[in-house]
This record gives sequence, structure tokens and C-alpha cells, in this order.
Amino acid sequence: MMADNPSPHLDTPVEAAPPKKKRGIVRRAFLVGSALLVGGGAFGLYWGDSSAKARAKALTETGGDHNFLSWMKIAEDDTVTVYSPHIDFGQGSHTALGQMLADELDADWSKVKVEQAPADTAFANTPLGKGFLAEMSGAPGVINALPGAIISMIARSLPLQITGGSSALRYTGQVGMRTVGAAVRLALIEEAADRLSVPASELTTADSKVLHAQSGRSLRYGELAAGAAERSMTSDPVLKTRDQFKLIGKPVPRIDIPAKVDGSAIYGIDFTLPDMRVATIAAAPVRGGKLVSVDEKPALGVTGVEKVIKLDDAVIVVAKRYWQAQKGLKALSPKFSDGGHGDVSTASIYAAQDALRKAGKPDNEGGDGDVDAAFGVVGARTVSADYRVPFLHHAMMEPFALTGHYKQGKLTLWGGLQDPLSTRARAAKAAGIGIDDVVFNPMIMGGGFGRRFPDMTEIIDQVALLAKQLPYPVKLIWSREEDVRHGTYRPQSSAHLQATLGKDGRIAAWRTDYVQSGDAEGETSFIYAIPATSRRHFSYQSNQIDGPWRSVNSTQMGFYNECFMDELAAAAGEEPYRFRRKHLPAGSRHLAVLDAVAKRSGWDSPLPDGVGRGMAIVESFGTIVAEVIEATLREDGSPKVLKAFAVVDCGTTVNPLNAEAQIAGGLIMGLSSAIGEAITLDKGAVVQSNFNDYNLLKLADAPPVIDVHFIESGAKMGGIGEPGLPPASPALANALFAATGKRVRALPVLTQAKA
Repeated sequence: MMADNPSPHLDTPVEAAPPKKKRGIVRRAFLVGSALLVGGGAFGLYWGDSSAKARAKALTETGGDHNFLSWMKIAEDDTVTVYSPHIDFGQGSHTALGQMLADELDADWSKVKVEQAPADTAFANTPLGKGFLAEMSGAPGVINALPGAIISMIARSLPLQITGGSSALRYTGQVGMRTVGAAVRLALIEEAADRLSVPASELTTADSKVLHAQSGRSLRYGELAAGAAERSMTSDPVLKTRDQFKLIGKPVPRIDIPAKVDGSAIYGIDFTLPDMRVATIAAAPVRGGKLVSVDEKPALGVTGVEKVIKLDDAVIVVAKRYWQAQKGLKALSPKFSDGGHGDVSTASIYAAQDALRKAGKPDNEGGDGDVDAAFGVVGARTVSADYRVPFLHHAMMEPFALTGHYKQGKLTLWGGLQDPLSTRARAAKAAGIGIDDVVFNPMIMGGGFGRRFPDMTEIIDQVALLAKQLPYPVKLIWSREEDVRHGTYRPQSSAHLQATLGKDGRIAAWRTDYVQSGDAEGETSFIYAIPATSRRHFSYQSNQIDGPWRSVNSTQMGFYNECFMDELAAAAGEEPYRFRRKHLPAGSRHLAVLDAVAKRSGWDSPLPDGVGRGMAIVESFGTIVAEVIEATLREDGSPKVLKAFAVVDCGTTVNPLNAEAQIAGGLIMGLSSAIGEAITLDKGAVVQSNFNDYNLLKLADAPPVIDVHFIESGAKMGGIGEPGLPPASPALANALFAATGKRVRALPVLTQAKA
């Protein structure tokens, strides 16, 4: 909402509830690990790890090449092939992972290529599992001390092969690819030392060669690969220091771009097979509804349509071509129930959330200090504000498209999804067959942002059921309308924030009460040094399926925290930048990032009338990002962003060009969601249907100036794909307040401006 009164509310505190903690994923991993230890013992663990590596060799070696530690192979012509467990959907991780391994290997970059790892448990992402468990468990020493075979068994048992959470470089790259490259380099040196009859200490490596400077002799990696592959590999090699990097930190051109430019890249929607049919689908408009009845005859009368298949909650039309299937589907008039959700609307959800929060019974609480005591101090000034954010659609440029072929009891799938191993598991369950009878061929994706995680991707079930009923391959394509109306949206969320200001103008206590489906505790860092804080989650689930959206809960929590920080600055009679400064520890990375963005944006410089400047700083996925937005309002009340500045501390930047693109892309996506995007409900169904009424930011409305700067702090590496997004919406909201004197407390801004 755009509040006419720029001042926040003054009111009284609420009472706290006992805290609860959720560590479900970590707990599950530890339970799996314990079961493996008890059931198989150490011998079973190591045998399983050895068996997995043998399978990786069998899946990747083609003759004249040799696999090392599953994740790479070296051919006799010196070609190095890196296998990425992460899917490519435009984030550039294949290139960066290749850089990280090749740098430690001292490989000739011109001879390095990166391929998608097979969807096989031999390529379960052990480095990701180790990095994630070490961070989320709160006991990194314990996790790092576990034998690699145990972590590998856990990764295979989960199974773990996801792309998401800005995890590729900071986990897979740092924990895995660099270690593999360094270990293989040592094995190559040892092999060369034996061949040349010299001490290994006299050898160096460069450009895919082992060099002996004293004699002038050298051996190519391709010559050494066969013998080196038979050697024992160290699990803890010494990694390079920053001053030794040759590829890490360099703007290497992305290896995926040429094929996407010349059209040779094949996405799931492009994939074809001989004798393949194409299908499309219409599911119940109201989530939770069922298919009641449908007359198949109108569709079967359309040229090219061959079959109509009924599912529990949908109807599918199969034809020789997509547009024939679409025409056949439009000819149908299916009747669906509403599953008892016909009275659900956007307004009713917000009303239910408000009632739940006011009831004062949170599901869990995090924070530090005694907030209630701080709120009870006589004379303390209490400030509060209410915020709301809507459901958000992932808006992938490529709608869902998945091809399946069921033959002789086995199901083969082709498409782009964010976790190939879990895709196999879900398809097996839907088809009623064993996971070993499912083959999934992962492909590049035209966007994902969290929508393509298998646990919330219904098209896997639909294709599994569809393929079993057809004697030929079939590609199921969701129309854009189906994709928009049946998303797994970022949660509709609301929050009540409350804080007290001491006589010195500092924040003495802060409480965030937020209502949505899942909790954000342990995900988004609260960066300010405040004596007492409380974050209370009230769980509410509508009939919609909520799911992770780019930067997950950091979008809404960033909006709440950073908008409220500006409101507190106003209540304290201070300007926003310096108010933030005094709540950040001296010498901290956060303070350095904040100061840098203020300097680069010319924070204190004058602006034209009607133009405002706003800032926000959010730490997410281990990366700190501060952004400054300059914006104004058009005559019709819509916002226009004039300039955007971002300063980023992700520890170490692997590929500066790609990192800049990721931050700028996240910033634009954050602005787009803040300005115009919203999924709304009426009578239980989604109102929006396509890009004509789901308002993505247009190119003409994107900021003409986006300045991105990185601070190479050398801190532990953070993510890069998502952290650029969360500060954008609060920075915009704060800029609009500076320009208009009206607070933005609900998104999207465009809806509020026109209200």
C-alpha cells in the first residue's frame, strides 16, 4: 500500500511465544547417514563409493580417455572434459565450474569442455551435500571430518543433484571441482616423476603439461592420463591461493552462448523423436479441483487429434502437431469441481493471514535477546508498520515441455528440470515402476528460478501416466496460459514489523511477525547489530502450491526489513544511509559494501525535483549486496527507474562478466516483481493468464544505467545467481518515498499507484 501518511504507526508491543527450530533437511541427511553406517558398516560405505566411481567411468569413458574421480576425464589428445551436476539455464555455471577445475589442474583452457553429468546416482552431488551440511548443521568441523565415502553415500541416497540455492560455485565449485582439479594435477605430477625418473618436487605444470625445467623435458597430460588414472588420489590437496589463480577471477567467455546464438542449442520444447506425438493439457482451474466430466467427441473431430486422455484433475489431447492438440483442447468443455476452494481470493488470504497473526500463536521463533523487556521500557518509542507481497509467478520463457516414451516396461524422459535424479524418482513413482527402469536425459532450460524442482513439477507425473497409455513417444507441452495459472508461486505473504527506538536514536528491539506457508528462519541473515530481535513465523497454506522463487524468502524478508529500516530512520529523524551505518559493526563487510554503494551512487549529491534515491542492503546465500535506486513517477502514477547501483561482496568472483550479468539480471527481476508482477485469485482460481496481464518489466522500462561493482574481500565464497534480487524492491520503495513522501508497504507498486 502507498500510505499517504509517511510516518509509521506508533503502538504497543505484543507478547512472544516459545521458539521452535526447523532443520528438516539437515536432520534427514543425518538420519540417512546414520542408517547407512548402521546397515552397511565402513566396508559397505567404501565399497559403495568405489562402485559409484566405477560406474561413472563406465558412463563417461569412450576409448582413448580416462575418468578421474567421476567429475572429469582426460583424453589422449589433452582434451579435458568436466562433468557438471548442475543444469544450464542461463546462469553460466558450466563455464565457471570449468574455470575452477581447470585452474587447479593447470589445464589449457582452449582444450577444456564442460558437459552435463548423467542423471545417474554415480553423479550425485557429493560436494554440494558436504558444503550444504557443513553450513546448515552449524557444525562444519564435524561434517568436514566425516570420510568422503559417507558424504557420497548420503548424496546418492537422498538423491542429490539439484541446481538452485546459488550453490554451484560456492559448494560444487569450491568443495568439489577445485579439489578434483588439484588432486588430479598431483597424480599427473607423480606419474610424470616416475616416467622421467626425477623427484616430483622438481616438476611444475602449465597449459596441460608437466614440465621439468632442469632438463627441458615435458609430458602432455594426454600422455600421462592412463597411468595417472590408476593412482590413488588425495582427498585433501593444497589449493591455490588467490595470487596463483590463472582462470578464476578472469572474464572467460561463456561456453554456452554460441549455441544459443546460432540456434543449435536444443531445449526441452525443441526436442523431437521419430513418430513422436505432441500433447497439451488443461487442469482444473481451481487448485484442488477434480475433473468431473468431458465429452471427447469435439476434440476427436479436429484434424490430427488422435486421443483424449483423462486424468484425475486434468484432460490431455494428443495429436500429430502441437497446434492441432491445442485446437482440439479448445474444442472441449470439461467440467471441473473446485475442491471446496471456490471462495478463496487474494483478499480472503490476506484477511486469514491477519487473523492468524493477531491470534498470537507462532509456529516458530528465531532471534536474540529479550524483545518483550525492551518493548516494556518506559519512555521507549515504539514504531510499527504492516507490509504485504503477492504470489509471484516464475515466468519462465520456456513453458513446461517434457517428452516421454514407455516401452517394454521402461520409461525414458527428455527435458529440462532442476534435479535430474529426483526427476527419475518421481517419474518412477508415478509410473509404478522401479527407479532403475527410468532414464532421464537432462536438457538445457529456458528459465527455471525454482519452478522446475521435481517435487513440485506436476508435468513429470502427467507425462509418466500419458506415456504408459501410448505406443509412441509423446511430448507434453503446457501452454503459456496453463503455465501461468498453475504455477508453484512465491508465497503470498504479510508481515507486521515493530521496533523501539532508544533516546540515543538507536534501535533497541525489533520484532518481525510474518505469515506465509513456509518459514524463513536460518535463510536470510539479519545483519544489523540490535540488542534484541525476534522473528516469528505464522504458517498459513492456501489452496495454491507455494514454491521457491529466485532468492526464495530473501525477497519478502528483504523488502520487509529494508523498508522498515527506512521508516525507523525517519522516525529517528535521520537520513537512511547514516542510520544504517550506525547499526552495522565497525570494520564489517556489510559496512564496506554500504559505504561503497553510497559513494558510487553519489548518495549525497542533489537530485532533480520529483526524483528520489533509495537504498537497501541484504545478505543472502552468503553474499552481501547493497543497491541504490533512483526513481520518479510518471504522470499516470507508474514508477520509472532512472539509475541503479549495486555493490557486491561474494568473497571471490570466479567470472566477473558472468557475475555482473547475474547481479544485473537479479536486480531487473527484483524491480519487475516490485513494479508490476502479481498472481491474484478470484473464486479459487488464478486471474492472470499470460504476459498481457502478468506485468513483466519491459525493456523500455528497465533502468538505462546499471552500475555493478564487486568487492574482492577474499571471504568465504557466497552465491551469485540470486543475491542481486532482494535489495531491488525495498531500494525502489525507499526511492519512491524520497520522491513522493508516500510509503510503499504493499507490492506491486503499479497496483498501489493505480488504486
